[in-house]
Amino acid sequence: MKRCIILIYTYCLLTITSQLNAQYTENTVTLQKQEEVVQKICLLLNENYIFPEKAQEMSDLISGKLRQKAYENVTDPMQFASQLTSDLQSISHDLHINVRFDPSMVQEIRMSHTSEDSLNFIKLMDSRESRENYGFEEIKILSDGVGYLKLNGFSGSKNAGEAAASAMNFLSRSEALIIDLRQNGGGSPDMIQILSSYLFDQGLVHLNDFYYRPSDDIQQRWTLPYVPGKKMPTTDVYILTSRRTFSAAEEFTYNLKNLNRATIIGETTGGGAHPGEFMAASDEFGIFVPNGRAINPITKTNWEGMGVMPHIQIPADQALTEAHFRAVEKLANKYQDNPENPYSWTSDQLKAAAHPFELNLEEAKEYVGNFGARTIRLKDGKLLYQRDIGPEYPLVGMEKDLFMVENIPYFRLQFVREQGKIVAVEGIYDNGRHDKNMKLVNP
Repeated sequence: MKRCIILIYTYCLLTITSQLNAQYTENTVTLQKQEEVVQKICLLLNENYIFPEKAQEMSDLISGKLRQKAYENVTDPMQFASQLTSDLQSISHDLHINVRFDPSMVQEIRMSHTSEDSLNFIKLMDSRESRENYGFEEIKILSDGVGYLKLNGFSGSKNAGEAAASAMNFLSRSEALIIDLRQNGGGSPDMIQILSSYLFDQGLVHLNDFYYRPSDDIQQRWTLPYVPGKKMPTTDVYILTSRRTFSAAEEFTYNLKNLNRATIIGETTGGGAHPGEFMAASDEFGIFVPNGRAINPITKTNWEGMGVMPHIQIPADQALTEAHFRAVEKLANKYQDNPENPYSWTSDQLKAAAHPFELNLEEAKEYVGNFGARTIRLKDGKLLYQRDIGPEYPLVGMEKDLFMVENIPYFRLQFVREQGKIVAVEGIYDNGRHDKNMKLVNP
């Protein structure tokens, strides 16, 4: 029960900012309070931190600075917590270590003395996570056959499994699945286990191991033999990452990368592989102490301090466009012998969106003109398409003389040349229909 509470609270620590801190912001930290907090942090580190030698080094640093009165002028509680965090991380380089001034969080942690207290604490955490739908922010079909899941946290709540089942069953018919972890700061390995189980067949798959210093034991994590609904063992999986992708979100990514089950697209992740527990250092201060470390069964190591490197490195804000294009391109190639390839049209569209055919200003001017019901203009260096008196739409180059029209995914324009000059424009529709307009020459 205790570890379950820790895991749930770890996620809340990453995602919830206490509203009660405001009432304490005018407090000052006395030298007596500094001594109390530093001594307690040293004790907690030496008893729990995953690497005992580093724990001693960190303790020596902050206790030494306390004796030298280096913190004497740091009287703001938030600043004091920030300074301690910076000092501890300067030794450990462990981004999970985090000192916080948070009286309300300390109070909630100290609630859990009896079984009834623990149940009340779990209900409190669940009520908070349920308002955020347990991290499941967005689930949709991006295009035919391509599902999209935006997951902002790996919830450890017992009720989160229902949300996971609903999401994965909605996406179960997808031939490709994009999982967006670009804003995911971590959470519980329980959710990693649930989601991973949908992506493999019935046989159990070894996902990860965790060594915990306080209990001196190793806990193994495997896929589950059963999950509600349909599994997706053959679905192509793409994971989007950013520098903000951290902790449990990194584990999920690292596991699937080393199992060759997903293509990772985006930025190298934050680099935190040490699970732990938020502990009280006083009535107002607490510290998150990493007391475990991940041990991947394939690499025999983890991503601590390095992050997870994507297969395709690209700025995070471009990762979704790139993943969508690659997913559909792969599906189009899979069905290339099918005369009615359901992915060919979309693949070409997405390729142009991700890697547009660029024109210089002189080349763009060639396409300007009146084609009867259709008009092409050049404005601020960009070609615009208008039919009759309708709205103007930007054109995106697919190849020389072929353009797609923004916001009209079922339609394209092919410019027709004779002796090198544009004489007509032909509308091409995804159902195979074509219509043509000759270019009007001004008298």
